[in-house]
Amino acid sequence: MDYRILGKTGLSVSALGFGAAPLGGPYGPITQADATRTVRLALDLGVNFFDTSPWYQASEDVLGEALVGVARESYVLCTKLGRYPSAERPSGEFDFSAARVHQSIDNSLRRLKTDQLDIALCHDIEFADNFQQVIDETLPALRECVAAGKVRFVGVSGLPLAIYPRVLDQTPLDVILSYCHTSLNDDSLWDLIPYLEEKSVGVIGASPLAMGLLSDTGPQPWHPAPEALRLACLEALAWCKAHGVSLAEQAVAWTLQNAPVATVLVGMSSEAQVRQNVATVGTSPDPEAIKAIQEILAPVHRLTWPSGNVTL
Repeated sequence: MDYRILGKTGLSVSALGFGAAPLGGPYGPITQADATRTVRLALDLGVNFFDTSPWYQASEDVLGEALVGVARESYVLCTKLGRYPSAERPSGEFDFSAARVHQSIDNSLRRLKTDQLDIALCHDIEFADNFQQVIDETLPALRECVAAGKVRFVGVSGLPLAIYPRVLDQTPLDVILSYCHTSLNDDSLWDLIPYLEEKSVGVIGASPLAMGLLSDTGPQPWHPAPEALRLACLEALAWCKAHGVSLAEQAVAWTLQNAPVATVLVGMSSEAQVRQNVATVGTSPDPEAIKAIQEILAPVHRLTWPSGNVTL
């Protein structure tokens, strides 16, 4: 496993990070025993970065239980706040108030069975009813958690890349988490890297499969991508199947090799997925396959979709 330093945090993180959202069961039920075996295998194979969120249903509880007995200093734990499951709103409840920050951090500590979080991120901040609240209220409350010893480093996450300069031009951050912009179909994050380096921000990349667009089964019906992008990814998948290669494996390998980030998060919920993804670290994607996939995706390169309430 390769390790890299996450910005100014000094944290040494595995090139492949464990995205724990699937442990919450959104893609199908998973037993605690299976989850624990999956997490322990990842640790054994060198993965030391684990990302979760209250939004990911039971993920924090399941991950916390899976890590019982593991030396705390042997892994880096990242969770989020501000977005929560809601029976009334399928897209979740968004609450970036200071009071909810403190409540959420305490709940996460309890679920994850730890007394300190390495990283806490404001989750999908483009959905905040008042974007300025994140800067003026949420982050100051999160820094109070740092002062109290409950959190080590703070940051934000979201889809639109414009949210990051909007925050960083007003207040410093330790870390950002960007998703769906370090993938074969969309490498837009590259353009922001010089700015982020200037601000000494550690960068976490997530979803090299673009939330399933580049999976071996194609995108889910709920995927918000424009139809042209969905169709292009399905065409790339068809090419891969016809030539006996895995689109998902090529996509993950390409991102791990090329993305200018400290760690790449990949969602995992089985030992087979862990073995498959760890095997891609340090290996090169197939040049012929990548060339063909990129040619198919060229007309929709960097095409994204709207997210949130903020006009950026």
